[in-house]
Amino acid sequence: GDSGSEPKLILPFLKPFYDFIVPLHWPILRCAAGIIMFVHGTGHLPWTGFDKWSVSFVTRGYFPYASWAYGLMLLETVGALCVCAGLFTRFFAAGLAIELGVMTFVEFWPNGFNWNGKGYEYALLWGLVYLAIALRGGGPYSLDRKIGREL
Repeated sequence: GDSGSEPKLILPFLKPFYDFIVPLHWPILRCAAGIIMFVHGTGHLPWTGFDKWSVSFVTRGYFPYASWAYGLMLLETVGALCVCAGLFTRFFAAGLAIELGVMTFVEFWPNGFNWNGKGYEYALLWGLVYLAIALRGGGPYSLDRKIGREL
């Protein structure tokens, strides 16, 4: 049976490095996901082509009104920064996971897997990352942990 203990290191001299870095894995992942989504989201800000982007959601049948895209813009910018900081982490990560789930199965699925062919590969990967963050929460080194509360 599984004793639940860690396997022995092949290179034991790496133990101090792993002892240091393992607690940082979650904030590194959370910050990477937040920063990458934030940079993506800034491409949808009003001065970067928001009108064209928001209208496309109406023409593709996602929203009845282009103004609803402001919610996605806020999710992809403010929400992404909150995920990075670990503030209201579960709420914003769940919202981003839902958005990416819709993009995966509605927008990109018909194009197949490969993201080079506008497939669902990229959206699925990031959707699963955000789902994991939503399930786990901010974790160590998060503002949620600092304030002692999370959604």
